[in-house]
Amino acid sequence: MLDVAVAYSRYQFLGEEFLTWLWFVIEKNQNFIKSFDPDFVALEVGNRVVLENRKKDAAERITIKGDGASLEEGILALKKGSLITELNIVYKSAELRWQFTLKGESLNISTLSIPSTGSAESEEDIEGVVLEKIFLYDKALQLIEKLYAHFTKLRVSDTWHSSESPLIRKWIQSS
Repeated sequence: MLDVAVAYSRYQFLGEEFLTWLWFVIEKNQNFIKSFDPDFVALEVGNRVVLENRKKDAAERITIKGDGASLEEGILALKKGSLITELNIVYKSAELRWQFTLKGESLNISTLSIPSTGSAESEEDIEGVVLEKIFLYDKALQLIEKLYAHFTKLRVSDTWHSSESPLIRKWIQSS
C-alpha cells in the first residue's frame, strides 16, 4: 500500500495537468461544458494564476494576480514547461456567478464565492435559505467533478496523445 505522502507527491501532476487543460478549454472549447450544465454561460480565468516549473534544479514559481492582469506571462511560462498549480476561476450559469480558486496538487477549492441568496425574513425561511446555499455550493463542486472526470477519461485514452495534447501544445505555442 502506498504511503499517503508518497501517493500525494507522485500523482500531484494530474491536478496540475488538469488545470492546464482547463485553461485550454476556457480559451478554446467552452461549448462542450454545456453538456455538464445546460444553463452554462461562461468559464473564465479569474484574478490569480500560479505556475511552477520544476524541470530545473530549483523550482521556479510565477504568480499572476489582480483584476485585469495580463495572462501573457502565464502563457510564456507554459511555453517554458511550467504547469499551473493554482487557478482562480469565474463560473457563470444562467444569471448566477461563482468565483473560486482550484489548487492543482490536491484539487482543493478555496475562496469559493457563491451568488447571493435571499435573506430569511422569518424562522420558517431559514431552512430554505440554507438549502439554497447548499445547492449553490454543490453546483460549482459538481461542475469541477464532472470536468475532472472527463479529463481523467481523456487523459488515459488514446485521444490524449493523438489529438488533445497536440492541440494544447499548439494553443500554447500560438498564444
